[in-house]
Amino acid sequence: MTSDPVTTRTLQIGCEFVHQSNFDVASIFQVEPVADQRAEVVESSWSFDPEVPSTTYGDLYGNPCRRLTISAGRSRFSYDATVVVPDAVEDADEEAPEVAPEKLPDDVLIFTLPSRYALPDVLGKEAWNRFGSLKPGYTRVQAICDYVNNHLTFQYGTSNPRTTAADVHESGYGVCRDFTHLAVSLCRALNIPARYVFGYLPQIEVPPLSAPMDFAAWMEVYLGDRWWTFDPRNNERRKGRVLIGRGRDAGDVAMATTFGSPYLEKMVVTAQDAPSG
Repeated sequence: MTSDPVTTRTLQIGCEFVHQSNFDVASIFQVEPVADQRAEVVESSWSFDPEVPSTTYGDLYGNPCRRLTISAGRSRFSYDATVVVPDAVEDADEEAPEVAPEKLPDDVLIFTLPSRYALPDVLGKEAWNRFGSLKPGYTRVQAICDYVNNHLTFQYGTSNPRTTAADVHESGYGVCRDFTHLAVSLCRALNIPARYVFGYLPQIEVPPLSAPMDFAAWMEVYLGDRWWTFDPRNNERRKGRVLIGRGRDAGDVAMATTFGSPYLEKMVVTAQDAPSG
């Protein structure tokens, strides 16, 4: 007996960065898809102006990282890829159970602990007061996402690289990384493993963005025997996610790490259906 073929769609993803710098700056960028996901890169390329060498390595979480030097003066580099993804929203299972801490796999335990931006210890009382009496499992995680989505207002400029989940919970404002940090913190406070992820999120079968395309952050939560995708910012299952990195929080999967202070003049992110033909 053969299974039904999976319907797919082809996406064009990528990004462009333009910098101005007074001197050469060593840098690390995470913009390429991870291998362990339901998305297949069929073609990819980099472009550098001026030309510079680059090398790759995998970080502690298996995320692909690219080392390069941002040249003195004005420089531009871009990444483009063609990716085939399932033409379907993410899996869901309202019966997926939580796993007791003593039964969690060893490599999952780290995603129950506090980290730089995710603070389950600080938000523990809030989490247990709001969600402690709910049925454990998938529906409780969804309730956390519902709360975060309603509690926070998406607004650029309301947080910075030092803003924690506790900060945005108090202010009520943030961007997608802040929504994710708060949801991750509330899950971990209930001993539910949750990890921060980010990547490309095309606008497929949803209203178009009112702002330029950007990288997106969401979370993966361990229930039953696997990780499940949840998106506290958009709070809906979506098509076409292409994952770039996984970690404890945004500090583990920074889009760019620079050993200096180049000025980012321009950044463009692309995530859309590939042109036909």
